[in-house]
Amino acid sequence: MEMFSIASSSSGNCICVGTGDYHVLVDAGITGKKVEEGLNRYNLTSTDINAILVTHEHGDHISGLGVLSRKLHVPIYTTKGTWQGIMECKSVGKIDESLFNEIHYDETFSVGPLTVDPIKISHDTYEPVAYAISGDDKKMAIMTDLGKYDDYIVGKLQDVNAILLEANYDYNMLQVGRYEPWLKRRVNSDRGHLSNEMSGQLLCRIAGDNLQTVLLGHMSKENNVPELAYEAVRCEVKLSDTPYEPDDFKIICAPRYEASERVVV
Repeated sequence: MEMFSIASSSSGNCICVGTGDYHVLVDAGITGKKVEEGLNRYNLTSTDINAILVTHEHGDHISGLGVLSRKLHVPIYTTKGTWQGIMECKSVGKIDESLFNEIHYDETFSVGPLTVDPIKISHDTYEPVAYAISGDDKKMAIMTDLGKYDDYIVGKLQDVNAILLEANYDYNMLQVGRYEPWLKRRVNSDRGHLSNEMSGQLLCRIAGDNLQTVLLGHMSKENNVPELAYEAVRCEVKLSDTPYEPDDFKIICAPRYEASERVVV
């Protein structure tokens, strides 16, 4: 089973997950050209994509969805609330509604050889989800765009082999940055995003013997830098009472605007 980020930031998100010759995209918040370039890095093309899973309707997750859907005509899986938000987004353009497959929190479904578990998250959209995806007896998760985590989230992420985990902002950079006060409050709220420290604290809760790779993603261009995120997450693990050390699994930062390293488990 493999995963790589094609883009991961507050400007655009798209992740490829697959096994064998079956691949899905999680979100399509970048141009079709960028998607193609990212897939090409690992000898894939858009014709190798069998389905698209959408987490929520913010533009950095759906801006390229219309173009891709019209080009590929593959099934789109998301919640009813998110689909409503997509339909209200005029910039996405026309999408064939027959491609829509409604999913529900905590009800697993299959896409080819993959089993997908939609996880309820706290974000300021209609009906957002994160995803845990299993195949070949392995488990990966895409966990971004949540302002908080709880025992439910931790339970859903047990036994993951790899995870793309949000580390959106450095708290101090956010506070002294140029965002308007209302936007700072939104980012730092329970319906906003995870800070670097919160990302590390969540990682401490889900660390286990099966965990091999952590891909830190969805980093804000304005309020974070990869070096800060990396060190903050490692520090949380190092100082926690978890029996694991930061070097017990690989921690890497997903580039904002290009394909990441390919994670294979």
